[in-house]
Amino acid sequence: MKKLRGVLCALGIALGLQANAHAGFAEGATAYNNKNYALAYKEILPLAKAGNTDAEHLLGLMYYMGRGVPQDYKEALYWHRKAAVKGKADAQYVVGAMYYTGNAVIQDHKEAVTWFRKAAEQGHPEAQQVLGLMYRYHIGGMPQDNVIAYMLWNLAAAGGNSNAAEQRAAVAKGMTQEQIEEGQALSSSWKRGSPLPRSSRTGGG
Repeated sequence: MKKLRGVLCALGIALGLQANAHAGFAEGATAYNNKNYALAYKEILPLAKAGNTDAEHLLGLMYYMGRGVPQDYKEALYWHRKAAVKGKADAQYVVGAMYYTGNAVIQDHKEAVTWFRKAAEQGHPEAQQVLGLMYRYHIGGMPQDNVIAYMLWNLAAAGGNSNAAEQRAAVAKGMTQEQIEEGQALSSSWKRGSPLPRSSRTGGG
């Protein structure tokens, strides 16, 4: 679906580097942000091998982008998955995107939904935006549900995702007042870290 081709475009901004995440991570993150990828790799690799979640995610991105290392999607998936299973939302989003596109894995939209949902439930705006598309267009086994899509785009837009704001406005044109009110209520009552609803009362299509 063309609307989801931009899934991976947000990888760069999905990095979310935190310089204080680990005593040695700051040097690697700074080097990466300064495009000194060789130094970043030297600093990050031992941390990733030692199980530092942020380092695993950054190393995965370096392999994905081919920065400081040869581009290798299988290695990218390996490192991102290690961070994802430990709860790193950015990594969960990337793993979902790789399953969605069939990048280094057999394409599996249902598996993509699983990882997008994990990230979205942590408040990851890009994951919320993409999950909204999957509800809107009935992808990956998701029910077609405009209210849940509206809710997710409401949350993603509040998190700074401009695509979600546009998509929310577009879907709202075909929704009833009751559906919009339910979408608003669902998004205002949802708390980060809690499960997202899987269906709505008024939005099934």
